[in-house]
This record gives sequence, C-alpha cells and structure tokens, in this order.
Amino acid sequence: MTDDKSTMPSVEEDFENIGILNVDSSLEPFKDHFKYRLKRYLHQKKLIEEYEGGLQEFAKGYLKFGFNREEDGISYREWAPAAQEAQIIGDFNGWNGSNHHMEKDQFGVWSIQIPDADGNPAIPHNSRVKFRFKHSDGVWVDRIPAWIKYATVDPTRFAAPYDGVYWDPPLSERYQFKHPRPPKPKAPRIYEAHVGMSSSEPRINSYREFADDILPRIRENNYNTVQLMAVMEHSYYASFGYHVTNFFAVSSRSGSPEDLKYLIDKAHSLGLNVLMDVIHSHASNNVTDGLNGFDVGQSSQQSYFHAGDRGYHKLWDSRLFNYANWEVLRFLLSNLRWWLEEYKFDGFRFDGVTSMLYHHHGINMAFTGDYNEYFSEETDVDAVVYLMLANSLVHDILPDATVIAEDVSGMPGLGRPVSEVGIGFDYRLAMAIPDKWIDYLKNKKDSEWSMKEISLNLTNRRYTEKCVSYAESHDQSIVGDKTIAFLLMDEEMYSSMSCLTDASPTIERGISLHKMIHFITLALGGEGYLNFMGNEFGHPEWIDFPREGNGWSYEKCRRQWNLVDTNHLRYKFMNAFDRAMNLLDDKFSILASTKQIVSSTNNEDKVIVFERGDLVFVFNFHPENTYEGYKVGCDLPGKYRVALDSDATEFGGHGRVGHDADHFTSPEGIPGIPETNFNNRPNSFKVLSPPHTCVVYYRVDERQEESNNPNLGSVEETFAAADTDVARIPDVSMESEDSNLDRIEDNSEDAVDAGILKVEREVVGDKLEEDSDN
Repeated sequence: MTDDKSTMPSVEEDFENIGILNVDSSLEPFKDHFKYRLKRYLHQKKLIEEYEGGLQEFAKGYLKFGFNREEDGISYREWAPAAQEAQIIGDFNGWNGSNHHMEKDQFGVWSIQIPDADGNPAIPHNSRVKFRFKHSDGVWVDRIPAWIKYATVDPTRFAAPYDGVYWDPPLSERYQFKHPRPPKPKAPRIYEAHVGMSSSEPRINSYREFADDILPRIRENNYNTVQLMAVMEHSYYASFGYHVTNFFAVSSRSGSPEDLKYLIDKAHSLGLNVLMDVIHSHASNNVTDGLNGFDVGQSSQQSYFHAGDRGYHKLWDSRLFNYANWEVLRFLLSNLRWWLEEYKFDGFRFDGVTSMLYHHHGINMAFTGDYNEYFSEETDVDAVVYLMLANSLVHDILPDATVIAEDVSGMPGLGRPVSEVGIGFDYRLAMAIPDKWIDYLKNKKDSEWSMKEISLNLTNRRYTEKCVSYAESHDQSIVGDKTIAFLLMDEEMYSSMSCLTDASPTIERGISLHKMIHFITLALGGEGYLNFMGNEFGHPEWIDFPREGNGWSYEKCRRQWNLVDTNHLRYKFMNAFDRAMNLLDDKFSILASTKQIVSSTNNEDKVIVFERGDLVFVFNFHPENTYEGYKVGCDLPGKYRVALDSDATEFGGHGRVGHDADHFTSPEGIPGIPETNFNNRPNSFKVLSPPHTCVVYYRVDERQEESNNPNLGSVEETFAAADTDVARIPDVSMESEDSNLDRIEDNSEDAVDAGILKVEREVVGDKLEEDSDN
C-alpha cells in the first residue's frame, strides 16, 4: 500500500515551510530530502487514518491480535501470510491442534474463536500455548505467538526452548495500580538499571526485590527517573536484553507481568518516572523462541523482516525489520502503546537508532559532521518515517512522555518535533562524552589533559536539540572494558579503600577524578544526565553475564551494595557526592538552564571555569597546583558562597575550601563591551582552588540568605540519609520549563533579559550546532 504513489496527499503548499530549516539554515541544501520525508510521513499517516481509523486506533493491535478474552470465549489471531495451514496448540488441548484449526483471511491473518467450556475459559490462565503452522514445503513448525504477553522456560532443562503463556489472571490476582504517574521533571536525572543483575548475590534478582531494595537507593541519591534495561523477553540472558524474542512479554527471569507492575507503581509512589529500554532496531535471530521463527518461506512483503542481506545485521547477528510493511508498523506501534498503557511506563529509550537511520547501519562509518552523510540514498526513509510515527503516537497518548534516542551519528533534526519535519525525540544520548573520558583515562597523563578539548567535547551538541549526558553507562561496564573507577584505581580497589588507613596517591587521585568527571559531565554536558547502576559509588570490576566463556557464572553479574553500605570504606564518599550533585540540580535547575557559558579553559593552570544558570563552576584538573586568590569571571554582581565542594570532608576530601567565606565581586571593564571584561565576563571574584577539585558557587540573595541556604550538610547529615525512611525523603521539585529563566531574571540586579541568556548560550557554545555529536 505504501508504494502506491497515486494516493500521495497534495500538500505541496506546506512543503515550502519546513520548520527545521528555520532552526538550522545550513540544512537548506537538503530541502528536497525533507520534502520527500514529509510526503512519505503524511502519506503513511493518511493511509492509517483511512483504513484503521487513525494512528492511536492502529496502535491498539494487541486488542485484535494475539489472545484476547471476549464475551463467551477467547479469540486468537496471527499474521502469517505464507503459512498453508495453522492451528493453536497447548496444554489445554494436549498439544494436539486437530480440533483447533485456524482460518485465513485475504490479508494473511489467521484466526480462531475458542468458546468457553462450562462457563470457564477453554485456555486456563498461566498455561502454555504455541502457534503451529505448515509452510510451503509441507512441514509443520511450532512457534511462540508473536503477540504473546508472557513466555517462560523450564529452568531445570539446559537450553530448553521457551513456551508462550496465556496470561489472563483473575481479578483477585491482577495488580491494581495505586499511584498516579509523577509529574514529568523538566530535566531527567536518569538511573539506568538492569533488574536481573541488581542483587548483591550472584543470582537473578526479581522485580519485587528491585522495587523494595533498589528503588529507595535511587530515590535517596536524588535521581528522578529510572531507565529499565532488558524488560522485553530475551532467551539469551547474556545479550543484556538487546536480542528480543518476545516483544510484548516481560522478561520472565525476574517475575510475572504483575510483578513488573508492582515495580513501576512503587517507583511512581517515590516520585520516580520510569523509562523502558525499547528495542525496535532489530530482533533476535532465534528461530525457535522469537519472531524470526515466522520467517519460513516468506517474501519481504509477507514477513516482519527484510529478505536477503538487507534483513540481517552482520555485526549483531540479528534480523532487521521491514518498516514499510503495514503489519510491521501495526506490531511496533502497538508495542509502544502496550507498554505505556498496560504497564504505565513514562517513556522510552530507543536502542540502536543509528542502525535504523541508515542502510549501512553505521557499520564502518566514521561520521564527520558533513551533512551529506545524513541525507543521501544511504538514509533509510522507511525507518525515519516509522520513528516519526512512533514519536507522534507516544506524545499523543502521553504528552508528558520522555523519549530518548541512542544515536552515535548526530543526525540533525533527530531531537526536533515532527511538526518541524524533525524525527521527534525529546533527547539524544551524548555518546561522544564517555568515549572521550575513556580515551583520556587510558591514553593520556594528567599533564596531557586539554581543558579546551574537554570543554569542547562536553558542549559539542546541536543547539535546540537536547542531550542526555553521561560519563559511563552499561556500555562502559561490560566485560572487555572497565568502569571509570576501575580505570582510575584498578587493583588498589581491592586493598586500599579502607578509611582506617591513609589513602594512597592512586586512591586519592581516583576518587577525586571520579567525582570531577561525573560532575562536569552533568553540569556541562547536556540537558539531562544518566548514570548506570553502581557507578555512583565507583563499582569496581566489570559486568560479565553468565555464558559459555565464563562457565555460566553469575559472579560478576551483580552489584556489590555492601561496598557502599560499609561505613569504613571509601566508596561511601563517591556515593555521597553523587547524591549531592543531584541535589544541587534539584535546587538550582542546572540541567534545565539555557544559560551555559564557558569563560575559561586554561590549559597551563588545568582549570575550567563556566556558568550554568546563576552558578559558577571551578574545576581544577591540575594534579598538584593549589591556586590562592584565583580570579574567576561571572555574570551577575554580588556576594557568592560555596554551594558544593568536592574537597569537603564528607566527600572524602581534605576540607581546604572555606564554606563560610563571602566572595564579593568586582566589576570588570566597560559595561556592555565584553572584550574589555575579564574572560568576557562583566564581573569577577577570587577563590581558593586546590588540585583535583571542583567547587560551585551560588550568588547570595540577601533577602533570602537565611531561609534559602543550599548548604548540603555535614558528614553526619549526609550519611544519615542512608538510613532515612523513604517517606521522609523530600519530593523532587518540579517547575515549569520557563521557571529557571524567570528565577534568573528576578534575581538579576542588572535585570538581564531571558532572551539575552539564550543568545549567550549560542555564542559561548561557539555555534557548535553545525558540528555533529560524534
């Protein structure tokens, strides 16, 4: 249907006003590409409206396909156009489908109505089922239903195949959500987590254990969002959840669908939004357990996947979806709606978006930022249109949804609204940042660190397209690599982390840089922040899932919470600082601020000075030099005090910076003429800056000085939080998008205009919006 050009909508008058070109005029040479993209998108959307009643109705496929309870029985439908015959089999009929033959319609959809028996469902809840069909060679095969909502495996049999499970619990066993979704934070502070490996014991953790034991930790550390990995069922545990076999089913290793609902409801009760790591970029190559099993004797138009080489990802050994296919669109769009409505997720992190956007899937492609790399015949417009439809759908269903793209290429417009002919994501992951940190830690001495390069890497993002920054995610923690803490301290983490002895130079440097790297990434790297589970306290070693290569061991597929809970170990210092820097953002809206100004990148001093909102940040990366009376520029005049200090004793530092000192500004140069100012800043004040420390200063409002002091507390107060009852943890502050600018404007003695602040962000960013985020 999508190849029928005769039904293209006539909207040529709209093609001359493509909003994304107004945002970035350098995209003008590619106007024809955007016109074609828009035409394809509108055409697909019009067909869906004409034949399915609209995008939202189209995305209710799970009410039609798969198993659904009806008034007097159960209906089952499956799309398998190449099948010659089909049956439903399972425990309910002794795995003999001779009495349960299915009928096929003109669209290749097989269906059957199974009436109730003696007033009870013919298929009992929690019983096993499969779809049996005969392909063109006359051979019968058994497959798990594509739309199955639960799948399990016999744990006593090694490498046993999965079975589909009919999941329709009685009302008394269904989990009922008790808490509404919390308000959307204006800037996400994301805790990336894997439920299965969240136990301190070498085993698979459950949804309920994670909810009761781990969610309170996340809330204590002042995160406002949880991002769950490996939710969709995947038969191979070591795939980290990225080789999905059953797209509508929760991973049964950690519990039932009702258990996952308990987890999400518990998160909502704590004020935490919950995002799901959704994998629509590819599917498991597993024939027995997964969607790939339906690809028997089918052409591209009869399958979920492309035929031939185009249907396989050579590096991932997985199948690639045919995004132009009507039923594939129904399946994937319905999948998004299912997780939003059935489980109350608050949004998604789309995995592998780079692979979707290009026919080359990013393989052997080093993106340089040349716009011709993004808009050419290598662009997979079918996938682009799918992502536009997906983002439109998600935001229509849940306007406050957060949707993040994992894209290494830096595709322009990825984070602009669909109404502008952008792809519609709210954020993209700033994937270049962790790569730069790993490069520095592995290959450069402290004396070789470039302040300008660090600053440039953190600020090199497209203006008006929001990013989620991170120093390390699960990618930097898996086997074959090391966490930042382990790169910094390595084997000394096994022997030198006790507070009962003096810290060695390696540990001293490691903890200091761990705090600095994560904090400058949060403060300067984007409009959101992400941390992977355990890295907040410098979890040692790497993650290694049970697999043949390690004797199927769970030893390194866990989180050693005992390290941070043991009071005489130094892990507590990194954890306390992580909690404090998140609290600082909670109080001052750092991530949501559009005012971002890097005033100094002094490579000789190894110091970076910048402003975010009203705060002034001083990062001294020098391993030895202490600077007394170090002059730093700022925007607003007045009195400044310490808001956060990585050298404070409660964070394992030496307490060299006085927190009660008042820092008064001095005017610099001629007002309104930046070139006469100090580092282009109209005011300055002097500070003490010890080596390997970062200190943040806030401008004191004399009227609110006593009532609004952001002092983060003593060591006793900091660590007392570890034993705090969840009910006593303060709610995350939620403000409107414009409140930060309003606050800056109200507090400014110069009545700085909010519009000027926006211009400052653009100028100080060196107009890096023309560069790609690679």
